[in-house]
Amino acid sequence: MQAIYLTGLMGAGKTTVGKELASKLGLIVMDTDEQIVKQEGKSINEIFALHGESYFRELESKMLAGLPTENIVITTGGGIILAEENRKFMKERGTVVYLDANPEEILVRLQHDQSRPLLAKDKQNVIFLLYKDRLPLYEESCHLKITTTGKDIEAIVNEIIACF
Repeated sequence: MQAIYLTGLMGAGKTTVGKELASKLGLIVMDTDEQIVKQEGKSINEIFALHGESYFRELESKMLAGLPTENIVITTGGGIILAEENRKFMKERGTVVYLDANPEEILVRLQHDQSRPLLAKDKQNVIFLLYKDRLPLYEESCHLKITTTGKDIEAIVNEIIACF
């Protein structure tokens, strides 16, 4: 089975859904952000603060290209679709599942989250702008779009599995 890549804005449910999906399908799961943190020995916030977003995006692309492309669920960072090479890589080497949650729901899910460097200031405006700016990229680069707003993890996972 080709890799399953979960994409979507931060807070859409990629990590949680990915773990449950991999468990149900008997696959391993890897998270690009977690792998970068392990490799660099620094949190995402520290990487952003020390080296900036463009450095992080380079790490992200290299990490994606180095991960297995068979029998795996890969959960990605919300900005992985910003690079055309990443969109193309995922679409050609696996099934890209876009988890879509509306900005209002994302704001509620992330209201107490301090771990995301892009949300350091004015969470509401940033979330709405990121959603608006990235939506076309998520939609163009996916094979399957699943709405996560108002759904529990099991319903989302079952919806994904039903499409295979």
